[in-house]
Amino acid sequence: MARQSQMLKSRICSLDELRSLEPWVERLRSVIPSFGITRPDGSVFIHRKTWEWGYIAQAFAERGMLGLGKRGLGFAVGREPLPALFAGMGCEVLATDLGEVEAEKAGWVETAQHADSLPTLEYPDLCAPADFRQRVAFRPLDMRALPDELTGSFDFIWSACSLEHLGSIDQGIKFILDAMRLLRRGGVAAHTTEFNVTSLLYETDTLSEGATVLFCREDIERAVSLLRRDGHRVELDWTYGATREDRYVDVPPYRHDPHLKLLVGSFVTTAIGLIIEAA
Repeated sequence: MARQSQMLKSRICSLDELRSLEPWVERLRSVIPSFGITRPDGSVFIHRKTWEWGYIAQAFAERGMLGLGKRGLGFAVGREPLPALFAGMGCEVLATDLGEVEAEKAGWVETAQHADSLPTLEYPDLCAPADFRQRVAFRPLDMRALPDELTGSFDFIWSACSLEHLGSIDQGIKFILDAMRLLRRGGVAAHTTEFNVTSLLYETDTLSEGATVLFCREDIERAVSLLRRDGHRVELDWTYGATREDRYVDVPPYRHDPHLKLLVGSFVTTAIGLIIEAA
C-alpha cells in the first residue's frame, strides 16, 4: 500500500481537521439536515458528527479503499449516510445493526437511531436507487458476537460512535480486536467512539460500564498496544486543537454549535477516531 506523509492518524476531533474534511461535508450536505446539525441558513454546524463521517470516509479514501471492487461492512449504522456514500463510489457494502428486539430494548428504535432494512439507509443524492439496491445489503448483527462466516470478507470496516454502547470499556476493546478478523490482508478499520478529555491531562474517573462508556487515554493506548501485538498498524496523534471552538465545552441543553467537546454528566468528552491497517 502506497503511503502518504499526511495521512490521517488515530486522534480526537479538532476544528482544523474538520475544515480539512470539508469536501466530504459538502458531499453529505444534502442529507445532513436530516440529522439536525444545520443552521437555518443551511450551513453546517461545527459538530463532531460531521467530523466523524468525514474522518471515516477520508481514512478509507486515502488508503485506496473506496471504489469499484472494494467491499465494506458498517457496524450499528443506524440511519447514517455512509453506506449510501460508499455505494455511490462503487463499493459493495454490508450494512448491519442490532436486531429489532435488541434495538427496541436499548431504546434505539424509539429515538429513530436504528436501521432495520435497506430503505432506512437510502439517500438518493448520494447513490442512485438502482445502484444502491445492487450494491448494499443489510443484516442484523450483534457487535458482541461476530459471525465466523464473515471472516476475511471485507476490504474495510467501520463504526461511528457505537462501540461505547457495548456495556463496558473492556467489551469495546474486545470488539475492536475481534473485528479485525473480518478484514482481508491489508484492509482498513476505522472506528469513532466517546473519549474522556480529562484523561489527556491526568488519570481520572470515567464511565467504564453501562449503556454508554467513556474511553480514557490509557484505554486507547491499551487497545493500540494489543493491535500492534497482533501485527496491525496504528498511528496515534494526541493533538488537542488550538482554536476557541476546540476549547469550548457544550453543556446541556446542547446548542450543538460548536459541538466538538461536550459535557456528559460530570465529564468533558469528545469523539476519538481509530484507524487500523490490518496485518
